[in-house]
Amino acid sequence: MSKLGFFLKRFVRMDFRKMWITTGEIKRRSGKRRLWLLRDMLRCAIKFNAGYMDYKIAEMYRLTDAQKATVITRGLSNTIVRRMNDKAYWHLFDDKATFNELFKEHIGRHWIKIAADTDVAAFTDFLSQNGDLIAKPLEGSSGVGIEHFTRPHWVGREAAFLQELNQKGIGILEERVVQHPEMMRMCPTSVNTVRIATLLGDKKQGVVYAFLRIGNGKIMDNVDCGGMAARVDLESGKLLTVGADKAGNTYENHPMTGTPIIGFQVPYFQEALDMCNAAALKVPQMRFIAWDVAITQNGPCFIEGNSFPSHAVPQFAAHYPDGIGIMKAFREFIDI
Repeated sequence: MSKLGFFLKRFVRMDFRKMWITTGEIKRRSGKRRLWLLRDMLRCAIKFNAGYMDYKIAEMYRLTDAQKATVITRGLSNTIVRRMNDKAYWHLFDDKATFNELFKEHIGRHWIKIAADTDVAAFTDFLSQNGDLIAKPLEGSSGVGIEHFTRPHWVGREAAFLQELNQKGIGILEERVVQHPEMMRMCPTSVNTVRIATLLGDKKQGVVYAFLRIGNGKIMDNVDCGGMAARVDLESGKLLTVGADKAGNTYENHPMTGTPIIGFQVPYFQEALDMCNAAALKVPQMRFIAWDVAITQNGPCFIEGNSFPSHAVPQFAAHYPDGIGIMKAFREFIDI
């Protein structure tokens, strides 16, 4: 799709109220006039396929055009995904039960699919063996619909609990992952996952970027739920940057635990890279996957794989203080 075509498609679907609110936030942060920002947003939308959230997250108002051209905007991200990933195979990653079965050697936890025909006896047996559970819809992102349950929620009323899960649209019930003590030291309220993106490119294959997603008080580490992210050095497994959240806040130390973020060593990082690189070859029709990896005491395991990786997490301005975005890393793998 051409830049103009993408712009027009996005324009007719625009949430103008949210855009106006976002522009107000940027106005307060940047000190620039709203009219100037709106004009620059429009120009960036046409020239760089940048949405207003791209503009905010990458702080494009402070960048030159040369710097803006190094940002993977939403339009460009969509083009990359549709070019690299055959849509006929997206379901292998989008359906969490299918994903768990396909990559079962790297799941590392008990799980059961929830449906109208789920056997109550099998469900009850599963509950008897697992007392701390995470419930999720079969499909979805950004932590929407995820809940945490423990034994008091179901003991003595297992059949009713199954019915409630079905009514809520829960599609899978999983044993809660117990993360590595070092990851717990960073933030104990959520499993802090490493987002590792693999790319089976025309030039080379491997990991294009890695970020640690860090919780901030909620059960999920997702940036859409108030979490933050920090870049991981692919050679050492250490965090290179401050933590940054979607609102533009930055943290040198975790606000809850005080744990220093820059320089934090992710345990079993090389093992996590090896696991993702091997898994990337299992469905070669899906060439660009963002893997969410939990680090446990016994090593890495998959939480999920994303067929349509978010371009937001690896684009936070705080992670690129020189204004040069992640485009260079992608160009080592593919022509853009």
